[in-house]
Amino acid sequence: MPRNRVTLAVALALLATPLLSACGGSSAAADTKVVTVYSADGLKGENGDGWYDQVFKDFEKRTGIKVKYVEGGSGEMVQRAARERSNPQADLLVTLPPFIQQADGKGLLQKYTPDGAGQVGGASKAADGTWTAVVNNYFGFVYNKKELKQAPRTWDELLDGTYRNKLQYSTPGVAGDGTAVLVKAIHDFGGKEQALAYLKKLQANNVGPSASTGKLAPKVDKGELLVANGDVQMNYAQSKDMPNLGIWFPAGKDGRATTFALPYAAGLVTKAPHGGNGRKLLDFMLSRQAQQQVSSVGGGFSARQDVKATDADAAALAKLMDGVDVFEPDWNDIDTNLTAYVEDWKSATGS
Repeated sequence: MPRNRVTLAVALALLATPLLSACGGSSAAADTKVVTVYSADGLKGENGDGWYDQVFKDFEKRTGIKVKYVEGGSGEMVQRAARERSNPQADLLVTLPPFIQQADGKGLLQKYTPDGAGQVGGASKAADGTWTAVVNNYFGFVYNKKELKQAPRTWDELLDGTYRNKLQYSTPGVAGDGTAVLVKAIHDFGGKEQALAYLKKLQANNVGPSASTGKLAPKVDKGELLVANGDVQMNYAQSKDMPNLGIWFPAGKDGRATTFALPYAAGLVTKAPHGGNGRKLLDFMLSRQAQQQVSSVGGGFSARQDVKATDADAAALAKLMDGVDVFEPDWNDIDTNLTAYVEDWKSATGS
């Protein structure tokens, strides 16, 4: 090749190199403007009007960071994060107990104390700083207000033939609210064996397993089911578009309705691909702005003790919880023995 052609080729190559680098740099820069959230269902609205929808929109507007969202049952999200341990895809993991403790125990979460965490109660965050509640919540059941003149009051009422093939609860060990059924039954019946004996009887009326609790409320509203499990935040938010949906709490042995806190807890994933963005989003979730919207937009309870919502939804939620006894499960025991509890449940119910 003549010398002038070689020189021209080199010159063109040198001119092209910065352009290629610029393209690559631009792509890499764009890629850093994302944060991926793996979350249990409940906080994202059916019609794009949930707490997540508002928070993600505000966060993206403020930071320019796009939120990528993946939803599933609490257990499912932890299992997915565990499978991806060698090549993490998520930045934040949000689940219900005891799955947030399970994720922590598996080493899937790294220590980070978000802004505002100092105002979160001690029972609602990890002592070692690996996770903190972002929305407080409580376990509950739903019923069809049109078909039933009043809500059931006790567990035993659910054994009646009225509920045959009209009752369903999500799967323990897969869904956070499904695991909560087992937790509450053990508390209310005074032990695991008594709870499993009851759930074995209940199986005659149970439609079958469900990986997602969020899919049960629409069935109750339509009358396909009369009763299903759920949680206060998710079901209260759903009830705005589902007029036949009512919330209730089965009574314990003393006849008083009981429940327990079931917060949405968030942690930064170990070796998160966009850890800095994950920290920013977690900070934003616990900001006063976002926490003030928990009741009015999300139908839940603020995780921060210094944020006192006074909107109509906050008042309605307080009234709903009035007279309901709140107990605190032994989450360490449940975390340690969860696999055994779920296997015993499968054996007892033939699931």
